[in-house]
Amino acid sequence: MGKLTYKELLDSGVHFGHLTRKWDPRMAPYIFMEKNGIHIIDLNKTLASLDDACEVIRNIVRSGRKVMFVATKKQAKDVIAEEAAKVGMPFVSERWLGGMLTNFATVRKSLKKLSSMDKMIKGEEYKSLAKRERLMIIREKQKLEQVLGGIQDLTRLPAALFVVDVKKEHIAIAEAKRLNIPVIGVVDTNSNPDSVDYVIPANDDAFKSIQIITKAITDAIEEGLSERKKVKEEQKRKEDEEKKKEADASTKA
Repeated sequence: MGKLTYKELLDSGVHFGHLTRKWDPRMAPYIFMEKNGIHIIDLNKTLASLDDACEVIRNIVRSGRKVMFVATKKQAKDVIAEEAAKVGMPFVSERWLGGMLTNFATVRKSLKKLSSMDKMIKGEEYKSLAKRERLMIIREKQKLEQVLGGIQDLTRLPAALFVVDVKKEHIAIAEAKRLNIPVIGVVDTNSNPDSVDYVIPANDDAFKSIQIITKAITDAIEEGLSERKKVKEEQKRKEDEEKKKEADASTKA
């Protein structure tokens, strides 16, 4: 991953905060100045925070665990869905279902139902159903997919959350906190940075800003996946060498 530069962040409008009257005073350490009634985010702090967040995410992925992406606002949902899918990570881009983390056992039942409906639709039994019944099944499947499609392959709780707009996604963050799941959050000047474990101070409203930050996160995930693959290949090589030595020894004996 090529490290992001100050200029790239500047060009993407990452530094633009909210109107000064809408600010959260707890964001003061991350604010560089005020200009024309708008708070300007300190991009040096953004770069440093992003580096820390990427390191955390790389380590999580390297260990074989998942990072869940969460962003349901219009400007972010498509970016989140696309980037998360690219690296095989779970995501929520439509609506946060209450209890998605804290009541994961129930969510897993819904995921199993979705999976069985997929199989059913491909089978012969489905073809023999009346048109009305088939339509009802399709509609139910579409409803489930809209809410759970991004986490369809999730078999256990994620090891961390990456959230865009911590104010909007406060329910997801509260659930993660209850379960001691660390949260990496893109935090704008109108939000509380204390609500997340790893703060990335940045404009969470502009598409370009969301895109460049999310891309940096997925680049870190790709690095973690690549490192994990190398470690597994090295382990397999050593195991194969050991087996060969044992086979040679038994042949000589």
